[in-house]
Amino acid sequence: MIGGSGFYRMPGLSDVERWRPTTPFGDPSDEIVIGTVHERRIAFLPRHGVGHRLMPHEIPVRANIWALKMLGVQGILAVSAVGSLRREIVPGDMVVPDQIIDRTRGGRPLTMFGDGIVVHVGFADPFCADLSGRLVESAGRIGRAVHRGGAYVAMEGPLFSTRAESHLYRSWGASIIGMTAVPEAKLAREAEIAYAMLATATDYDVWHESEEDVTADRVAQIVAQNVRSAQAIISDLAANLPSDWRSTAEGTLRGAIMTDPRTIAAETLERYALLIEDRLP
Repeated sequence: MIGGSGFYRMPGLSDVERWRPTTPFGDPSDEIVIGTVHERRIAFLPRHGVGHRLMPHEIPVRANIWALKMLGVQGILAVSAVGSLRREIVPGDMVVPDQIIDRTRGGRPLTMFGDGIVVHVGFADPFCADLSGRLVESAGRIGRAVHRGGAYVAMEGPLFSTRAESHLYRSWGASIIGMTAVPEAKLAREAEIAYAMLATATDYDVWHESEEDVTADRVAQIVAQNVRSAQAIISDLAANLPSDWRSTAEGTLRGAIMTDPRTIAAETLERYALLIEDRLP
């Protein structure tokens, strides 16, 4: 679990351990809390750090994903606050998106690789359909309606949209807008970890003429109202996920590494062994 704005802890965990790893990309956003829910081990990481200390572009996403891979994580459930771009997605509603439009501007690392290793991973469907479907089912079981599907516009931030941008994204048919799905979803794919999102609509961005424009205070209010729902959905998912469930992204790197392994430096191979072992051509 990667918790977003206002979601800094996961209650109900037993057999709790706390882990603060170091990765080739530095330290993750905060310590990772590992515990058991319904006999399933869950790792919880607050995306912005406890207390919301990190701006969207400051989040050490490579370190976060690498650390979860080190733990053997198979699937990531990302909880995020978003703006609604559709009239039918009312502030307070939850959305499980199925597409991403990347509008970040190159200031964030979009790949784990480089350093003499060239990788081109498929990303046509950025969210895991299986995990997303299970999220929707879990929401139904606890009596919480969610919107299934829709495109998430990943904006750079930290400022919110201009009114012209908001109307442009609506004209594209996008459903929600946020600041953190990229590069999180891309790096999870490279790490062969399934990725799904439970998004809380906190506002109508700035396109809706009869509603208040988005503010940080308004976002915090709506997020606080939905934290319990998100926790309940995730608890139900843990209870109903098959014990042998495996990442649907497993094997993604096979055929995606373009570099001749004979040209890769030994120290680079060692550094990337967690990801590329048994995946080289």
